[in-house]
Amino acid sequence: MAVPFFLHGSRLAVSNHAVNGRSSKSFVDEGRLKGILSVIRPGDFLLVQFAHNDEKAEDPTRYTEPWSTYQEYLRMYLGGARARGARPVLATSVERRRFDAAGKALPTHGEYPAAMRALAAEERVALLDIQALSLALWQRLGVEETKKYFNWTATEQDNTHFNPPGAIEVARLVARELLRTRVLGPRDVRRLDERIPESWITWPEAAA
Repeated sequence: MAVPFFLHGSRLAVSNHAVNGRSSKSFVDEGRLKGILSVIRPGDFLLVQFAHNDEKAEDPTRYTEPWSTYQEYLRMYLGGARARGARPVLATSVERRRFDAAGKALPTHGEYPAAMRALAAEERVALLDIQALSLALWQRLGVEETKKYFNWTATEQDNTHFNPPGAIEVARLVARELLRTRVLGPRDVRRLDERIPESWITWPEAAA
């Protein structure tokens, strides 16, 4: 939702098809990828980031195995985009907020980031390594400061979902990676080092 704040709108338009709770598998099974591929055009980019819900082994409608079905489903996104002249871009999953007793930020996505990195290399697809970057960011911020980026309130301790400041900072990571990997050029990005007001984010009333 916050990625457009870092892109030049006169040059790039963002169509956000993300839906809460979906995995690479359930997104396909619900026809959502088909919907994207019906409107994607040559020259478009398709940014693909899944893993949080692929990890749910207790739910067969969403679970994928990192080195088999996860990669197989991701290939559907890559192949579908390429077949329509669009350029797919893979992004490893942003990290949850988890620290050990010594204050070390811990990875939470198991083999999924490694599986995506391997697939990106095999398919020669640009990779935004948001997992590694967000883990490093949480480590720099530390145990207490990271609470300001997640939905931590007096009644809730959510270490997965972001509040507006968190969403903005993760979007900043994405924009910087798009530039670093040369998916986008310097003329395409803006405000990479500027403060973005929280008020710029407006949340949808309900998930689709």
